[in-house]
Amino acid sequence: MNTKQVIQSQYLAALAMLKEAIEKCPTSLWYDPNQKFKIWSKAYHVVFFVHFYLQTAEKDFVEWEKHHDPDGDIPFTKDEVLEYLAFAENQVKERVPVTDLDAESGFHWYPVNKLELQFINIRHVQQHTGELYECLGIREKIEDLRWVGYDKTYSDLS
Repeated sequence: MNTKQVIQSQYLAALAMLKEAIEKCPTSLWYDPNQKFKIWSKAYHVVFFVHFYLQTAEKDFVEWEKHHDPDGDIPFTKDEVLEYLAFAENQVKERVPVTDLDAESGFHWYPVNKLELQFINIRHVQQHTGELYECLGIREKIEDLRWVGYDKTYSDLS
């Protein structure tokens, strides 16, 4: 397994955990305005930045066709976020194999190479997915949220 296979595997494992949190989130919690953070907005935020930082540079980013301001009053539905997540998974499968990991990040606020940017992005997914898992576990008593360490089917770059 090479470095790009590992990166792809870890992206997709982290996104699989995010997907599970989205799918198991009750509708009442998804839209609850009294939450510390809007669940739908947090989930969308994660997927947006996976998509964003997989691009060669900021100038190459093209917003998802259904994008609108996630800080506005129009929430994304679970189905919309899951659709965007599937799009992001495809971006991982398409972009990671062709990414020059030694190149500059392409984002001036991250003065690192592409390899480190991928780690930053994966950690970002894990951070917010952990917050969603915690919210679901504490508030909704959902105990069967699973850990996905890696999945060999996700790491096939042939």
